[in-house]
Amino acid sequence: MSANPLGHAVRLVRETLPPMHPAGRPFVAGGAVATLLLRKLSPRLGLLAGLGTLATAAFFREPRRVPPQRDDLVLAAADGLVSLIEEATPPPELGLPDRPLTRVSVFLSVFDVHVQRTPVRGTVEKVAYRPGKFLSADLDKASEDNERNSVLLRMADGRRLVVTQIAGLVARRIVCEVGEGDHVEAGATYGLIRFGSRVDTYLPPGSRVLVSKGQRTIGGETPLAAL
Repeated sequence: MSANPLGHAVRLVRETLPPMHPAGRPFVAGGAVATLLLRKLSPRLGLLAGLGTLATAAFFREPRRVPPQRDDLVLAAADGLVSLIEEATPPPELGLPDRPLTRVSVFLSVFDVHVQRTPVRGTVEKVAYRPGKFLSADLDKASEDNERNSVLLRMADGRRLVVTQIAGLVARRIVCEVGEGDHVEAGATYGLIRFGSRVDTYLPPGSRVLVSKGQRTIGGETPLAAL
């Protein structure tokens, strides 16, 4: 048994409650201020504002993940539901050859963890943002029509992989924290989409898909495909 019960309790709380992504701090701070002000006007309004602040903090959670120690796997870039598995051409703004690749799409509801994680270890070769519409992210045409940000990764063996953040019906902000030339580790957080979205992963030729449509994924842990 721990010699310091209080310290042990604090560690348990930290392990149970996931940390928050830095992008969420201004929203939570604003919600906390609004809660304090509204409590002076009405306890009920203060309670509602407090619940909204807690919900916002939950949305921006960034739980710790432990990726598999294998270089032959492509990991899920996001928590969510596998909505599509199909052949599709990568976003043209990346300048890749115009040939179809296997694309696995993961839909994130407002209740899912919304940080994105790099699916493989490698080097960021290109980052390309393209403005667009804000259709519901679970629609097939969201990959082509919606606002998006694509990252082209090159692995040590030269193979390339594309992961694309797509804004949804409610989402209005895509955050990407990596740039060209950055080295990234598999499972590391690299971005965030606020309030409902979708993430597409374009697999290298010859990859074997390991998930099925309708399956739930855990970003940074679930094997999406075998190289």
